[in-house]
Formats: sequence, structure tokens, C-alpha cells
Amino acid sequence: QVQLVESGGESVQSGGSLRLSCAASGYSYSKDSIGCMGWFRQAPGKEREEVATIDRNGGAGYADSVKGRFTISRDNDKSTLYLQMNSLKPEDTAMYYCAADRRRWAACGPQPYFAYWGQGTQVTVSS
Repeated sequence: QVQLVESGGESVQSGGSLRLSCAASGYSYSKDSIGCMGWFRQAPGKEREEVATIDRNGGAGYADSVKGRFTISRDNDKSTLYLQMNSLKPEDTAMYYCAADRRRWAACGPQPYFAYWGQGTQVTVSS
């Protein structure tokens, strides 16, 4: 069973930077597969939203609200996902979740395609 564990969330001032990491464990090449990976976030009282996704070939997509400020990357050998967040704003405050699609070579799709989810890491940006 694949497990995803996020780290790197903390409280920062507006304009600051953070780097989130997500490590996959319990991964067996013969039994499981990890395709598209993504970062999602949920603020209090709001629905969970997609922040950024990246497929196994490195093709990335971003929400309009984070374009130019956030960068998603992955290390397939280490089964690790990253999110570099720069120029943080108070509206970026949320619980950030890592997720993975078990379809190894499929293009990134909407949230229902992500079978594996982490427990989340809190990012708080103060003005």
C-alpha cells in the first residue's frame, strides 16, 4: 500500500518562501504504480482545490492563482514530490495535501483520479 507523507509546512510572513516535500513509501514497482502527482490545498470553509500537478515526464500544470510563484517538481527515483512556493500571500494559507494517481503513464486528471493521499501539512502566511 502506497503511503504519502508531506513535510515542510510552517508559518511564514507574506512574501516569504517555503518548500514542501512529499515522500512515497510502501511502493512496490511490481504491485503498485505512481503516475501523476499533485499538490492540493484546502482552506477553512473552502473546498479542496488543485494547486499543481506533474506527470512522470515532468509535464506540469498550475492553478492560475499560483502561476509564476510556485514550482512543482518530482524525483521519480526517490518517489518524492516537491513544491517550491515563493512570494507567498495570506490567501495561500491552507492545509496542503500531496496526492498520486496509480495510472503510471496517464495524463494528469481531476481529483477523483488521485488514489493516494497524504495527511497534509499546514502552511500559514501572515501579513
